[in-house]
Amino acid sequence: MREPIHEFEKFTDLKDMMNKSAEKFADKPAYVFKTDEPGKFKEISYKQFKNDVDSLGTALINLGLKDKRIAVIGDNRYEWGVSYLAITNGTGIVVPLDKALPNNEIESLIMRSEVEAIFYTNKYERIMDELKHKKNTDLKYFISMDLDESTNGVISFKKLIEKGKEQLSNGDTKFIDAQIDPEIMGIMLFTSGTTSQSKAVMLSQKNIVSNLMDIAATIKVDETDRFLSFLPLHHTFECTVGFLYPISKGSSIAFCEGIRHIADNIKEFEITAMISVPVLFESMGKKVLKAIENKGKLKQVNVGMKISNVLLKAGLDVRDKIFGEVRRSLGPKLRLMVAGGAALDPETEKLFNGLGITMYQGYGLTETSPVIAAEDDKYTRIGSIGKAFPSLDVKLDEINEEGIGELLVKGPTIMIGYYKNDDATKETIDEDGWLHTGDLAKIDKDGFIFITGRKKYVIVLKNGKNIYPEELEILINKIAGVSESFVYGDLQEDGDYKISAKIVYDKDIMKDVYGIEDKEEIKEKLWQEIKKINKTMPTYKYIKKIIITDEELIKTTTRKIKRHEEMKKICLK
Repeated sequence: MREPIHEFEKFTDLKDMMNKSAEKFADKPAYVFKTDEPGKFKEISYKQFKNDVDSLGTALINLGLKDKRIAVIGDNRYEWGVSYLAITNGTGIVVPLDKALPNNEIESLIMRSEVEAIFYTNKYERIMDELKHKKNTDLKYFISMDLDESTNGVISFKKLIEKGKEQLSNGDTKFIDAQIDPEIMGIMLFTSGTTSQSKAVMLSQKNIVSNLMDIAATIKVDETDRFLSFLPLHHTFECTVGFLYPISKGSSIAFCEGIRHIADNIKEFEITAMISVPVLFESMGKKVLKAIENKGKLKQVNVGMKISNVLLKAGLDVRDKIFGEVRRSLGPKLRLMVAGGAALDPETEKLFNGLGITMYQGYGLTETSPVIAAEDDKYTRIGSIGKAFPSLDVKLDEINEEGIGELLVKGPTIMIGYYKNDDATKETIDEDGWLHTGDLAKIDKDGFIFITGRKKYVIVLKNGKNIYPEELEILINKIAGVSESFVYGDLQEDGDYKISAKIVYDKDIMKDVYGIEDKEEIKEKLWQEIKKINKTMPTYKYIKKIIITDEELIKTTTRKIKRHEEMKKICLK
């Protein structure tokens, strides 16, 4: 078990966390927003944030929602965070819903979770109106984050907070005095996938705060840090690491205005830290290299990196002097980036670390609250997901001749189970309490974990060799002009698989880099690049077939490829 490398505050539950942060960082900004005046920002202090949480929670209890399930759906915004903590810190069980789901799936999840109230934004007015008239759910209260006044059976978020403030001033302490049981379900989360496949994960507040303490023990942030909230808040990675963790440390949060505004937002808000999926950081890395190349300084930067890396090993950090201009072009204060949700290209990690922006790769599951392992301020190894967190034990199951086995994990962040699905719970958590992640991994002699792919996606050849699609996809995605790729096994008549790849190309880059626009020419060029990759691998791993497209691959709302959907699409052609 890994030792903590930083001192950290201990929490019993999310209410304890909020109370300690509000007391310690009372006048510090918890949230920062743009105003109509360029360069001027509006701040919401920790004191105000807690007051809003307490007011809303008090009002919710007075609606009769004590110990009830309450859903939250909408874009990342201040009201989302207030709603989440007002529910968890004394009212009931919070059910964050995926904001990108179609109406029929939202309806299904509302029915399955048995929620009695829901916070939502204007975008969901239509589906909420339908549910009010259908009366096929347990919903009693519809709470709009956007309405200034309550109307037509819809309660205004603003008015509810005002009501709660009035109740508090009149001596109502039901919410403030409410005791939290950290061992029971406090959060219900649905895994990504179609409604029929998604499972309802039951997490306790002990699960979540255990993860917060583990993160604090390994990666240091403080009240001087500012996070850019980009990934959807319903996803446990963003919720725990991008929302609850900065709040627990006194950091401030700014909301990204959209993927096209990320670069500007990092500079405008003077962001110091952000978490995201690898595809975003890899895209940023490619743009950085392109800008350096356009200035004719690529060779100079490469030489600078070699020199700075040598000096760094000797304890001398000159990266700011050498790469200060490049770093400032990304963001004047950006210092930390954490990738999770998929495999990160090691070259991207090397690039940003080489420039002096710390980049770590982490790994986890919804079922583990979510982070299981991450690189940290002391232990890093390029290509790995770091070591298991201090409170967790990990091991490999059914290890093959390559040293690869399924990653198992045990500890206080492991879910209670799947709601109303004992069979699935027993399949995932064995009798000894080990959670089977479904991911294949290697663990080196120093305890660094290397994920090789999903157990269910492994292509097993007739000769017994295993092909890990994600491993090949990382190599393909490095080809200039390739946006993303999907490696699969094409079943042959003899029962064996032909290793194949669907490659998504960028038309503009293909034209810019190679001077080609014709689809057949693009396919031929990509095939030549694939042959170069093949030469670096054993023959059984050779990619023997490619199909190309300029259409984005089908993904979940957390940007993971829907492999089964892609296979269906390929098989129909």
